[in-house]
Amino acid sequence: MSAAFWDRVAERYAARPVGDEAAYEAALARVRHWLGPEMRVLELGCGTGMTAEKLAGSVLSLEGTDFSPEMIRIAEARRTAGNLRFSCAPAETALAGGPYDAVLAFNLLHLLDDLPGCLSRVHGALADGGLLISKTPCLGAKWYLWPVIRLLQSLGKLPRFRFLRPGALEAAVRAGGFEIVETGDYPRKLPGRLIVARKMR
Repeated sequence: MSAAFWDRVAERYAARPVGDEAAYEAALARVRHWLGPEMRVLELGCGTGMTAEKLAGSVLSLEGTDFSPEMIRIAEARRTAGNLRFSCAPAETALAGGPYDAVLAFNLLHLLDDLPGCLSRVHGALADGGLLISKTPCLGAKWYLWPVIRLLQSLGKLPRFRFLRPGALEAAVRAGGFEIVETGDYPRKLPGRLIVARKMR
């Protein structure tokens, strides 16, 4: 995964409207259900900070991190919540600031070169009983889209990512030391898999 790609597309990414507003808001509602006013939260891969801004009012503090300087520049320029801060850092560095009560990873897990390694580091950065809340596009069953996606990737229009299936992703989360307490698809047609998982000792 390359920070240079995300730096290059940051302005377009920030200007692009949410593809399915209803699904996005429904997913946020489920995320808020698991958050609380005493929680210290970290978001990995926060991009331009839109989701962090929407969730900051539900927690004590929220730190949004991303390895793209341009994404963080835009996020910081948009920031209004007083309990929200942004920093440019890879996941390994960001997670060193734990323990956190929750770690958020939206549209990130399919992009990782080392998914098991990241899940292990998230586990280590969470307080006992802490939550990993992720939402991940799972295109493993959408084989008819693969040729178009690979063409766009070869042209530099899309990043490289894993063609995950929901079951395989959930198995990886469990193998990382988590108990899955909620799942859902937002939207269903892709699907965009929401997973809420609690750290097990």
